[in-house]
Amino acid sequence: MDVSDVASSEYRAVDAETRLGRVRSSLEADDTDGVLVTDPDTDDVSVITARDLLRSHYSDDTTAGRVAKPVPALQRGTGAREAARLLAENRTTVAPVFRGEDLWGSLTRDALLEAVRDRLDVLDVEDVATREVVTVTTDATIGEVVDELRDNEVSRLPVVRDDGRLTGIVTTSDVVEVVVDDREAPTSGERRGDKPDLLDLPVTDVSSDPVETTVPEASLADAVGTMLDRRYDGLVVTPESSGDLVAGVVTKTDVLRALVDDGEDVVRVQMTDPDLLETTTREEVAARIEAVVEEDSEVDLVDARVRFQRHEEDRRGRSLVRCVVRVWTDDEQLAGTGEEYGADGAFDAALETLERNLLDRKGERNDEEYRGRLLDKLNEL
Repeated sequence: MDVSDVASSEYRAVDAETRLGRVRSSLEADDTDGVLVTDPDTDDVSVITARDLLRSHYSDDTTAGRVAKPVPALQRGTGAREAARLLAENRTTVAPVFRGEDLWGSLTRDALLEAVRDRLDVLDVEDVATREVVTVTTDATIGEVVDELRDNEVSRLPVVRDDGRLTGIVTTSDVVEVVVDDREAPTSGERRGDKPDLLDLPVTDVSSDPVETTVPEASLADAVGTMLDRRYDGLVVTPESSGDLVAGVVTKTDVLRALVDDGEDVVRVQMTDPDLLETTTREEVAARIEAVVEEDSEVDLVDARVRFQRHEEDRRGRSLVRCVVRVWTDDEQLAGTGEEYGADGAFDAALETLERNLLDRKGERNDEEYRGRLLDKLNEL
């Protein structure tokens, strides 16, 4: 899968000389991920997102070009994983897509996540969630919220009571919306002087309640589905036993980072009960799975999941263990299963089964390709 499979040739763009007030209104009214900013003098394309507006101290009359930030220019052939890495590293929700030197379209974070949504069930929320969470209390002001959002470079803050119990959520979009309303509020006439200072408003004036939450054990695919369907940038993670305590936050950017394996060239592997392994390390498990899949040069490994299950039966002090290795490639899903006394042996057996299944599938693809070429020849006759 590459960018051309998920990007759109339709995109929203403004000229670099466009007033910032118009950009603010556009982002809020159209509920878009961001706006591309084009500069006809240099052919450069930059981006303005809601977070950029929050960090901006410029007036509405400032030109968009002064606020827009440079982002990577993607080509239509860029791989989806590389695109995810660039979006995450540059903390942007949208990037321009070029065909050669010409601007062709745009790729949004949501479009990319939608494309890989079904494959994310190999991970649970706890695998990618941020556990160190910045919160604000109910007596905080919007000015304090803005400071926390800026200083910690986050897009949302859980609102808690003094006892730490969750009572709401405030996001960058909430604050930007208030900024737009504040700028449009009357400053003369009968209502002149009625408008309070924006920064002194209580957070409860803009925070949302109830809060959409998830639990650590939930499927990441389900969590992403909720974020996409309800247009949330993230969810608060709460323990299953107590739905009003904050255990973490999972965001779309967290998911993007998971897609690129934390920037390493090692496959991201979710393992269940890895402590059963005696000598094999997690890194060795990942490397061996990747090596097996790479034997088929026609597919790329996306994710892998290894599950160990110990049975009651023992032999010479070693438990019978069942291992399932399941992999997702850019083409399909395959699995291998094995049972041995000891998790290391069970993993070896499961990997051998997976390798046979991969070879069988490669043979089937070759047969299908041969039949396709043969039919083409017959049609030519």
